[in-house]
Amino acid sequence: MLGEDQEPGSYYVGVDVGTGSVRAALVDQKGVLLAFADQPIYKWEPQFNHHEQSSEDIWTACCVVTKKVVQGIDLNQIRGLGFDATCSLVVLDKQFHPLPVNFEGDSHRNIIMWLDHRAVSQVHRINETKHSVLQYVGGVMSVEMQAPKLLWLKENLRETCWDKAGHFFDLPDFLSWKATGVTARSLCSLVCKWTYSAERGWDDSFWKMIGLEDFVADNYSKIGNQVLPPGASLGNGLTPEAAKDLGLPAGIAVAASLIDAHAGGLGVIGADVRGHGLACEGQPVTSRLAVICGTSSCHMGISKDPIFVPGVWGPYFSAMVPGFWLNEGGQSVTGKLIDHMVQGHAAFPELQAKATARCQSVYAYLNSHLDLIKKAQPVGFLTVDLHVWPDFHGNRSPLADLTLKGMVTGLKLSQDLDNLAILYLATVQAIAFGTRLIIEAMQGAGHSISTLFLCGGLSKNPLFVQMHADITGGNGKNEQSWESCVSQT
Repeated sequence: MLGEDQEPGSYYVGVDVGTGSVRAALVDQKGVLLAFADQPIYKWEPQFNHHEQSSEDIWTACCVVTKKVVQGIDLNQIRGLGFDATCSLVVLDKQFHPLPVNFEGDSHRNIIMWLDHRAVSQVHRINETKHSVLQYVGGVMSVEMQAPKLLWLKENLRETCWDKAGHFFDLPDFLSWKATGVTARSLCSLVCKWTYSAERGWDDSFWKMIGLEDFVADNYSKIGNQVLPPGASLGNGLTPEAAKDLGLPAGIAVAASLIDAHAGGLGVIGADVRGHGLACEGQPVTSRLAVICGTSSCHMGISKDPIFVPGVWGPYFSAMVPGFWLNEGGQSVTGKLIDHMVQGHAAFPELQAKATARCQSVYAYLNSHLDLIKKAQPVGFLTVDLHVWPDFHGNRSPLADLTLKGMVTGLKLSQDLDNLAILYLATVQAIAFGTRLIIEAMQGAGHSISTLFLCGGLSKNPLFVQMHADITGGNGKNEQSWESCVSQT
């Protein structure tokens, strides 16, 4: 694993590819953050529920942010590079050139994003097989996973994409290949999104049953027949070509990648809380639930033995923490939902103007505005007559129903800023209740969770954190003491 036998003055570069931007960080051997940079990336939505990106655009953004964070340091002290990214599907031909994943034939758009829901028909058919591999994804495969997307490509873009394809990568694995020329896949990606088993490998019968026997015939060369644990050093390190692109020394170690949520989960699950006076000090890591909350929310809990939770992905062995089983709950497009509700309100232009005048984000302004309009009761009671059902993009966990839609009850004719602030609060509360529902499902199946560890963009919002603490802490299901330990990353 990277990081062993470190020398004094060593630096490491981490690149995180999210839904809307790429971030890079420079850290020292103790993990202290020394530099940070971010760069937006393009997204296309050619039709409803089709979401696409460009691998070339994302790689260019990776190069921009990496060059920024290493400015002014001795490049010879950089010892390693690691990538994490969303679990989007990258399609390349046999010569590693982009192939179109769209009806327009635009090969620049060669990524089907994680949140893409085009493969609804395909995922229904996969789930109707009731194949045994589905036990390890909560009983029902999600449309966000790769098998239904691959089947959609075969059935809809046979000539322009499928027949020409040489390589299907999870985005994190594409980035590590781009850096090293090594096509080995990370165990994290393959186990969590491709039905690979850390113990048994690929299941031929599954791919044959769903109509993707092509992969069996070529020994899975297109989707990965060399698998490495996350963090393992890839090949001979950074290639000269990639080194020039990234502004880094050739030959430095490059780690096998992680899915972005799993990188966040690994960071907070293993956080050292000693000496901070927290109630979770001294408790096992299996009592922690990592909540990675950004464009989407992921709820990561680990256990020593496999726990099967209906509607919650997993159990996945060694996919995040070596030697532990992982269960992953989630809420699709939570951050995007908050933006959608706020930006679509009639009072949004007024909110923008007032927030700008105060040099605040719109959410910092809304939080302060809620404090102004609350009465003697806590701010959470402002929504006593307004309620949101947050599954605007379907339910990932624990209902596992992509057909569900959102709902708002208690609407009035008011369109003022007070009304917008309270609708925003109700949306945040709805997301927190969704987290509580996931926790209760995991607890009911055998997890013992006492502490939430939050990271990601939404964890920097005090209202979001407080509502999660209030709503998950008062579930009435047990006598455990709950707390929220927040890591802002």
